Amino acid sequence: MTALAEHFGISRPALSTLLNGNAKLSADVAIRFETAFGVKADTLLRMQATYELAQARELESDIKVKKFAIAA
Repeated sequence: MTALAEHFGISRPALSTLLNGNAKLSADVAIRFETAFGVKADTLLRMQATYELAQARELESDIKVKKFAIAA
């Protein structure tokens, strides 16, 4: 993994944290993946956002917010 991290120009712990699902994909790293593997950075970031939204939806019932209405 050290060689891969060096290839990407990031630390081995940072790469390990990302690959083990303990860190979010940043735009910077998405561009590095795009350059290395050809997968578009915006596609990777959309996948990240979709995953995060799915995680939040699982807790949606815990979110207590009332509709906001502007008084006339």
